[in-house]
Formats: sequence, structure tokens, C-alpha cells
Amino acid sequence: MSEPPIVSINPPINEPVMRLKMRHFTSGAFQVLCSLSAWVGIVALTVMLIVIFQMSKGSLDWKFLTSFDSASPNRTGILVGIWGTFWLMMMTSCIAIPVGVAAAVYLEEYARKTWLTSLIQLNISNLAGVPSIVYGMLGLTIFVRYMQMGNNLLSASLTLSILILPIIIISTQEALRSVPQSIRHASLALGATKWQTIWSQVLPASVPGIMTGVILSVSRAIGESAPLIVLGAVTYIGQTPGKIETIPQLIQNPAAIAQVPTSSYTVLPLQIYNYAALQAKSAFRHEAAAAIIVLLVILLLMSSIAIFIRHRFQKNLKW
Repeated sequence: MSEPPIVSINPPINEPVMRLKMRHFTSGAFQVLCSLSAWVGIVALTVMLIVIFQMSKGSLDWKFLTSFDSASPNRTGILVGIWGTFWLMMMTSCIAIPVGVAAAVYLEEYARKTWLTSLIQLNISNLAGVPSIVYGMLGLTIFVRYMQMGNNLLSASLTLSILILPIIIISTQEALRSVPQSIRHASLALGATKWQTIWSQVLPASVPGIMTGVILSVSRAIGESAPLIVLGAVTYIGQTPGKIETIPQLIQNPAAIAQVPTSSYTVLPLQIYNYAALQAKSAFRHEAAAAIIVLLVILLLMSSIAIFIRHRFQKNLKW
């Protein structure tokens, strides 16, 4: 009589189930890793802000905001740096944003897809990662020496405009691509020209994406100091650009704005660098921390304006 076959009590391992469990485990591990990385950045940023705020105690007051730079920590101020940063950002934005948006509209809506446009697109993408010091050398060669503009706000704003142009162009192109083609087809079907379609339909729908690129580009430009050092920006100056020290002066004498582009200047990043590095005395560390807070506030105000515009247009989108 033959023996009965041996039946395994444990069921065979289902290989697809094991692969599924492994994928779930990998997905969960990746999520934990991303969350940990985010919290590490948040904690590090929070610690730095707490330290900066503690160091700025006793230095961040109205006198510090309305005084000129001085060799004495008790009398120094950042009035010139605030006005220099303000005018530099305004001029840079007025130059870079229209040019960048126009270039993106041409490349995305009008230019044919040829090897030349592909080469231009590749160069724009590469220029977005070029170190800022290279742009400073370019601005020094072209604007200061070749065109003989001098070491003034105009040459600095043109240099920073070239610096942030690739970011604006790339973000604007992505925003234009996100607009559904049905909007373009509907506008053209109703008899609108291509320019009317772009101006009245495509650009308003892409404003949220464009403003995102503007926020990123202005955030980069406002903290740059290397190109300005190469261009010859001074760390100490006894007057504000155009000799405009207060808002009432600007309102009473608007003609002084014409003198701003040709004025000498300094900006907050240079003053912070001067306080922290060149004047590496313990007495100036509090002033450096106070100037950092002011720079952050200016950046947040400018970004808030762009965010408000983005959300205002985003509410009107109905597609």
C-alpha cells in the first residue's frame, strides 16, 4: 500500500503580493524621508531666525532705519541701503519683467520650432544656473566699461535684469503652456486675431504662473551681492540715490527720480556683508542681524504684492 502524499501546511508565497508589499514599504519610506527633510529645513530656518532676532535686540529701532552709515555702531544706520535696495529692485523689475514675458510669448506663441529656437531654449535653461559672479563680470565689461555708463544704479539694474531673465522666461513659458488650447481655439473661432487672443485670453490666464516666476527671480536678485561688488557698488556712501530720503520728499520733488539711475548706491546685502565680514568686530554683529531682518521684511513685502496679484487673477480663472 502506497503512502499518502505529503501536503504542505504553509501556503506557497504569492510573489505578486510580496512585490506589492515592497512597493508600499518603499513608498512609505520615501514619504518619511521627504517629511524628515522638510522638518530639518524648517527647524534649521526657525533656529536661525530666533538667533537673528535675539541678536538684533537693542539695534533695530527707528534711528537705525533713518540714519546714515557710520563707523560707530551706536550711530550707524541703513537708510542709504534701504533706498538703494528699493530703487534697484524697482528698476530691475521694470526692465526684466516686460522683456522676459515678451521673450517667452514670442518663443512659445510665435517662433517656429527650428534648430535655432531649440538652441536658444537650451541656452536659456543653461543660463538659469550660471553663477551670479559671471553676470557681474559681464555687466562690468558691457555696461560699465564698453558703454561707459559708470558705477551707478542703471548699470546695476541692467546686470541684475540679465541675471533674472532666464528664470522669468522659463516660468512664463510654463505658464503659457498650462493654458488649455481650447481657449485659443475658441477665441480664434470668434474672429479674434492671434495677438488679441494672447493679450485678452492667454496672458490673463497665465498671470498666476508668471507671478510665481517673478517672486522667485526678485527673491534671488534682492539678495545678490557678488555682481554688485564686481560692478563697483560702494559699502559706504553719504547720500541716498537722487538725495531722496523720505516719501514726502519724493512726492514734493518727483523730478528727483530722474537723477536716481545715475546715482551712486549701496544696498542692504553689501551693508550686511560690511558689518559681518569687513568690520568683524563684536560691536557690529547686532547691526548685521538688524539689517538682515529689514532685508527679510522688504523681501516679504515685495513677494506679498506678487502673491496678491497672483491670487487676484487666479480667482477669475474658470477653466
